[in-house]
Amino acid sequence: MIYLDHAATTPVREEVVKEMEPYFTQYFGNPSTIYKVGREAKKGMEEAREKVADLIGAKVDEVIFTNGGTESDNMGIKGVAFKNKDKGNHIITSQIEHPAVIETCAFLKKLGFEITYLPVYKAGVVKLEDLKEAITDKTILITIMHVNSEIGTIQPIKEIGEIAKEKGITFHTDAVQSVGKIPINVHELNVDLLSISSHKIYGPKGVGALYVREGIRLEPFIHGGGQEKNLNSGTENVPGMVGLGKAAEIAKKELGCNMKHLSNLKEKLINGISYIEEAYLNGDIERMVPGTANFHFIGIEGESLVLLLDGNGIATATGSACSSKKLKASPVLKAIGLDVVKSHGSLRITLGPENTEEEVEKVIAAIKTSVERLRSMSPIWNNRK
Repeated sequence: MIYLDHAATTPVREEVVKEMEPYFTQYFGNPSTIYKVGREAKKGMEEAREKVADLIGAKVDEVIFTNGGTESDNMGIKGVAFKNKDKGNHIITSQIEHPAVIETCAFLKKLGFEITYLPVYKAGVVKLEDLKEAITDKTILITIMHVNSEIGTIQPIKEIGEIAKEKGITFHTDAVQSVGKIPINVHELNVDLLSISSHKIYGPKGVGALYVREGIRLEPFIHGGGQEKNLNSGTENVPGMVGLGKAAEIAKKELGCNMKHLSNLKEKLINGISYIEEAYLNGDIERMVPGTANFHFIGIEGESLVLLLDGNGIATATGSACSSKKLKASPVLKAIGLDVVKSHGSLRITLGPENTEEEVEKVIAAIKTSVERLRSMSPIWNNRK
């Protein structure tokens, strides 16, 4: 299999599995206990926290472990909203956020919060002028994702953070698709809250983290025994946390090499696809994360293309994994100006460090053949001239 859906998930690295194994058996203790086996579990958990903090340039005690990116988004957004509801009820986000943000904001709207969804236009980028105009004296939170999961757009997070800081507004970013893929320093980005997911960086599923800048106050997300600074109570998933820590350590070590490799592969991929008639890249090539490319092909249906490629041992996607089973057009592609027909003809390819140039060549050939086959049966394509 040629796996090209790394934005959906990644395989767990062997080094990560090896690091986790003792915490299922040898160091199985509850980290809240004070005897030796509990202390050993606690030690592994805190060493993992240090590694995650090191990856993003944070202080160790600013990292809160969660069960994944979705929980991190919920914890950050709801935590700010409920803690600051006496100060205001206005939240600003964008039209192309992950469902973990969109649905959380929709939930808060039912509770009386006002939500502004900023447009992103053809490039898929939020305009700072729109953000400034949207801010009111009731704005308590700005939540804009760092990198979009479908088209790979990198948002101007540093500049957004500067605006938020100037206005005294808390700023959260969903960095699930950027952590471990591009350099990140939370202080340089001017963020107060930042969400991380382990399984996007070759760690295990079911674990993530939320960076909470020192001084930011959140309403507790899960009530109970007071674990994770009383924000996320419950006995900790120590093996998962250890796995995330190891994945973060590897990601930092290999970041520069991986970025160069993925940039070269993506350039080769985009160049090859450009020779296919009426095939178009979605988004702004100058503002994309190295490993992501999203195309639309006139006259075909994206899911059919994914299935044909799957039959050839190639795993791709039509949109984000969390919404790819929904038949409606991608809100992200709609936000950048694609109509329903073009949106349904989309293909997302997200490369990983283990992919090779030879694989990319095979994929280009397979896409060309599959598109030709689908177009031969397409009334949209055959009746367009």
